[in-house]
Amino acid sequence: MAETSNRIEIAFSRLKTEGRKAFVAYIAAGDPSLDQTVEIVAALERSGVDIVELGVPFSDPVADGIVNQLAADRALKAGATTRGVIETIKAIRERSQIPIVLFTYLNPIYAYGYEQFHRDAHQAGADGILVLDLPPDEAAENAELKPVAGLNHIQLIAPTTPEDRIPSIAAKAEGFIYYVSRLGVTGARGDIPQGISEQVDRIKQHSEVPVCVGFGISSPEQAAQVAAKADGVVVGSAIVKLIEQHGSDADLPSRVEAFVKPLVHGAKGA
Repeated sequence: MAETSNRIEIAFSRLKTEGRKAFVAYIAAGDPSLDQTVEIVAALERSGVDIVELGVPFSDPVADGIVNQLAADRALKAGATTRGVIETIKAIRERSQIPIVLFTYLNPIYAYGYEQFHRDAHQAGADGILVLDLPPDEAAENAELKPVAGLNHIQLIAPTTPEDRIPSIAAKAEGFIYYVSRLGVTGARGDIPQGISEQVDRIKQHSEVPVCVGFGISSPEQAAQVAAKADGVVVGSAIVKLIEQHGSDADLPSRVEAFVKPLVHGAKGA
């Protein structure tokens, strides 16, 4: 891999050298508050998380399950804003260099100003962005929505992605590809879908970018199963549910750390 200053790429390069898989954790920025988000990210880093996805609160998160929808609603009610999320990244950077990906819908960043959002997020210390409802071909056809330098543009591929679209999506991916392992909205599940290994191999035929698998992972055993088939695992709803249950507890960060650490160990075989 060529030299890079992007923290996501540096992390994957290090993990490859170590022969270990990546653990990506998702939380909703601003749940239960933006100040607590800084502490939760610190707890995730202590637990061994390699990359943090921060969800930008949005009033209509159609791809999210009820757990993440409620988290976005709590964050908005607590006063979180898109600009506030960017300020929170600055606060995180005062104490941590963990890679940060912004997980968002197009509406909040379009309202903020598409190019301005990218610039401000990059300057604040974000490393990547995943826009859930912006297909790569649509971005290519609209000059105002084309990728802006500074942030890795993470791409999503799902079981329903047409076979002939996978090469073009994979070719545009930066940082890593997020393979959505099942149909439907986000949320913890009790089983792991079949065919993950085959689909990851299919994606890797068209890109050298690492492939991380998410949607539904909620136990160390599941994390280990998925990590055996991919370059990394993504866990979100299970962590967000814990935050929902203990958001008012003074020891919330330590609870998050204790919960996530076994998941990380499962993924990394530690």
